[in-house]
Amino acid sequence: MVEATLADTATRPARPEGAVASSTPLARAAVVYHSGHGHTGRLAEAVHRGVTAVDGVAAVLIPVEEAQERWSDLAEADAIIFGSPTYVAGVSAAFKAFEEASSRAVMTDGMGWKDKIAAGFTNSGSRSGDKLSTLIQIALFAAQHGMHWVSLALPPANNSTTGSEDELNRLGFWLGAASQSNVDQGPDLAPPDADLRTGEHLGRRVAETTLQFVSGRRVAPARTGTLLTS
Repeated sequence: MVEATLADTATRPARPEGAVASSTPLARAAVVYHSGHGHTGRLAEAVHRGVTAVDGVAAVLIPVEEAQERWSDLAEADAIIFGSPTYVAGVSAAFKAFEEASSRAVMTDGMGWKDKIAAGFTNSGSRSGDKLSTLIQIALFAAQHGMHWVSLALPPANNSTTGSEDELNRLGFWLGAASQSNVDQGPDLAPPDADLRTGEHLGRRVAETTLQFVSGRRVAPARTGTLLTS
């Protein structure tokens, strides 16, 4: 697994020739995930790669087992992307424990994640596997924290005679990134490349959206409390 701190930008992939990378991140993101057998962890790494591929955005990758010791990293993040395997039509018990811990540590202590960017991803053994239920759970969790949800923004693919398993969003999800891992394959083989590239797409989209929000907050005029009427 790739680990980093919020100040660490050294793990970013190389920029195209001639591109100039920012020495100081303009925005920060965190990818918080649980992975029971390593498959969701592979997807989390792909999402993290997508985030850090956007110049100006730094990111950390945090397993939920460490999350309750890293509330400060999450407080510093402008965006948090949540990931869990789909177990019995919902998030895993470990991810649920993190959700419930956040209600005490963050939600009831000043709504510390309010107005941060949020997104989600999940993995299961079958193509559907009720993954939508998991993504809805994560989206509602983000909404309770007052966060702004970012969808996948990819058309469904592999849904015609000319489609293929190599297309992004081959499983046809809208709310977040979803991957499928054959139950007889380890994380060295699954999820397939198309699903990992879909995760990278989500990471890039969140990073770009976060940059827009952070830039807008910096230039937004101060509120005067005056209501304009026509």
